[in-house]
Amino acid sequence: MESTGSTVAELVRARWGDHRPGVRFEHQEMTHHQVAAGAAVRAALLADLLPRGVEPHVGVLLDNTPEYPLWLSAAALAGAAVAGINPTRRGAELARDIVHTDCRVLITERAHLALLDGLQLPGVRVLVTDTEAYGELLAPYADARPEISRTATPSRRMLLYFTSGSTGAPKAAICTQGRLAAAGQSLAGHFRLGPEGVHYICMPMFHGNAVIADWAPALAAGAGVALRRRFSASAFLDDVRAHGVTYFTYVGRAVQYILATPERPDDTDNPLLMGFGTEAGAVDAARFEKRFGARLVEGYGSSEGGAAIQRTPDTPAGAIGRPAPGDELAVVDPGTREECPVAVFAADGRLLNGEAAIGELVNKGRTPFQGYWRNSEADAARLRDGWYWTGDLFYRDAEGFLYFAGRTDDRLRVDSENLAAAMIENILARWEGAAAVAVYAVPDPVAGDQVMAAVCPRAGVEFDPLAFAEFLLAQPDLGTKMAPRFVRVVGRMPVTATNKVARSVLRREGFRCGGSVWWRPGSGPGLGSGVGVYRRFTSADESVLLGLYRAQGREGLLPA
Repeated sequence: MESTGSTVAELVRARWGDHRPGVRFEHQEMTHHQVAAGAAVRAALLADLLPRGVEPHVGVLLDNTPEYPLWLSAAALAGAAVAGINPTRRGAELARDIVHTDCRVLITERAHLALLDGLQLPGVRVLVTDTEAYGELLAPYADARPEISRTATPSRRMLLYFTSGSTGAPKAAICTQGRLAAAGQSLAGHFRLGPEGVHYICMPMFHGNAVIADWAPALAAGAGVALRRRFSASAFLDDVRAHGVTYFTYVGRAVQYILATPERPDDTDNPLLMGFGTEAGAVDAARFEKRFGARLVEGYGSSEGGAAIQRTPDTPAGAIGRPAPGDELAVVDPGTREECPVAVFAADGRLLNGEAAIGELVNKGRTPFQGYWRNSEADAARLRDGWYWTGDLFYRDAEGFLYFAGRTDDRLRVDSENLAAAMIENILARWEGAAAVAVYAVPDPVAGDQVMAAVCPRAGVEFDPLAFAEFLLAQPDLGTKMAPRFVRVVGRMPVTATNKVARSVLRREGFRCGGSVWWRPGSGPGLGSGVGVYRRFTSADESVLLGLYRAQGREGLLPA
């Protein structure tokens, strides 16, 4: 019962008459036919709410409830675009996201109404889904059928989804009906996803990952979806079993949080077959498969669609894969625009020439990047000199396999050597006492950066500075400049709404975070030898260190 079609609207209409389970949420269940019918009702309402001749944009400020896929489907039928509104935004920033994307209608629920108090939203009609008034508004359209608007073409805008950045306001990336349908069909085919499967959507649907890599493949495959209002590591396995989940997507530290839950003897007794996402890391992927019996496939696709990497059966450990068909990907030095040399590995797999081999991933060929909504400056930054610049660091081996090394803004400069935070994180993640790790730069008192790591211990585990130092000494691929100078111990890693580590928060707080910080004092960059290498970072240490920054005129680089 797989569907084909050049638009999302065609995929939605194809589910009409399909009475298998389509959406599962808590104790509710809707068939595919009911979802298509509900989408038709909302599309008809939308046609009457919006003025003629205006390209319709609908803001959706919801948790992952059934109304979210219903409005995605309705927008597809109506030829409208959905702007996913992030409920962790507040005040003027939240208003800016809604107004910037020209939303004429905003779909929300009572739980989020307080976020809108006092906001200036001129010309925006707010619909609250869990109210009697909403039901009354839909009632006149109960007999609507899933008719496709003549404007619902492959080139019609379908999604305006905000991509997070380290600086500036979020940018709304554009995804058309054609691109979203093609992405769903491609992933369904690549992973052999079928109508018998159940896709678990636990990542927030205002983010591209949940819609492009989870909802769209389910729609294309004719599979059901199970919704979790908000991600919960403790509820993950129970949901998988209750809903018969076979496939899920993840981003950021979600996998680490799942692994941090108490193990059960029957963890492998579940229907899950695979997970697809980014930033789990090879160590945690192996732990996940051993514990739950389901493989994790690390993929790469820039949020904006400008570059993609596909994993193949011969992909070596640690690599993401090779360029997707049609992409002309290269790893280049951003300064010279020259391709970086291939990676050289030691016998134990350690990268020997990271300084030279790591560069920014670019797409020199034709790119499906469709731009940002009303942001020509951001468009120009992405498309420079005829290339698409991903903003991500990679290196490649002699066979052309690509390895992720972090974001360009996650690069560290230590003793004149460039280091990638992601590579150090992958090493630190091997420490069995850690549930999550994050690596970031803090300014060096003299020049460049120093390495700082945030470590979230597993439940019931206390940070042991001696054991941690001995662990570092035992890692053959930990370069002499990679060992953290500072280690911050946190009870929970700060994350964004999409479960990515909030490195901007960690960098801003630095070693003056008022929490539990350990450090390796001394002038040399190396870890050294012996025991007791790390010790508590005290207020006296901070005073001495600030004096060094002040003496070098670098105190201004530290956050206030």
